[in-house]
Amino acid sequence: MAKQRPNAKSYAIVVTYKPELTALLKLLGQLNKETDFIVIDNGSPQIEKLEKSITVYERCQQLLRLENNEGLARALNIGIRLGREAGYEYIFLFDQDSSLCDLFIERMIASYKDAVQYSENGIAAVGPRIINPQTMRQTPFKLFNRLMLRSDRHFAHTTKHFLADFLITSGTLVIAKHLDAIGDMKESYFIDNVDLEWCFRAKSLGFDLVGTDGAVLYHAIGERSLNPLVRAGIMAQHNPSRTYYSSRNRTHLYGMKYSPLGWKIRDRVRFFIKASWLILSSHDRKQYWHNIRSGIRDAKSLT
Repeated sequence: MAKQRPNAKSYAIVVTYKPELTALLKLLGQLNKETDFIVIDNGSPQIEKLEKSITVYERCQQLLRLENNEGLARALNIGIRLGREAGYEYIFLFDQDSSLCDLFIERMIASYKDAVQYSENGIAAVGPRIINPQTMRQTPFKLFNRLMLRSDRHFAHTTKHFLADFLITSGTLVIAKHLDAIGDMKESYFIDNVDLEWCFRAKSLGFDLVGTDGAVLYHAIGERSLNPLVRAGIMAQHNPSRTYYSSRNRTHLYGMKYSPLGWKIRDRVRFFIKASWLILSSHDRKQYWHNIRSGIRDAKSLT
């Protein structure tokens, strides 16, 4: 972390795995204008060939190469620990293929400072408005324990900030001073639902999560699909290997006391519909069936 600027308060963590170089360098170039950052690679083959292209940025603290793919949660925890040791107040989390609006970091911090005035117990994290660049569809900020007004409900007396029960990892601003109370990302989850579990835990401890229209992140969740539910933004589709982690981790979350009851009820229905669609319609139906069944079975072994 030798390049840290004396007055720098913000720091970004970019986790990579087999990154597409053009998209990654675009994101790093955007971050370099505003904040210190670190790139943590999860065991990508031949990542050393990209090292000079990544570390050339002035505000890149380092490229940390993990020998094996240790999972998203583990990589985030390593980055968060290094950021806290260096004394950063604002820690941003990013996937490798996201893109930012102008002045993203400045806008996000300003949104936090504006919203925190109305929070009684403190804000654990702030998320930007997510726009899918493939469809230009906006992702709403969701509330799970309400039958009415479950999304994009204004936070306190503000007009551009929103209550949220969940913020996706990429683009999220985590407030470092609250991490001792909330804890680390759950490393046993490896990849899927890591953000969901952490958000549920933060909310259960009384912290607020806030979504904002003050900044925009362009990010596609899941893969392209002809599935009308995917195209409508109701659910995301991933390859069969990811389906194992998704099935296992969400099943584990169903048993956690801090998971919202409304989410448990709605997600079971959503999970059934998604699993049925994949098993009935996909050419990889046998692999999906095997991974979904294995994930549900292995959920009880998670810690």
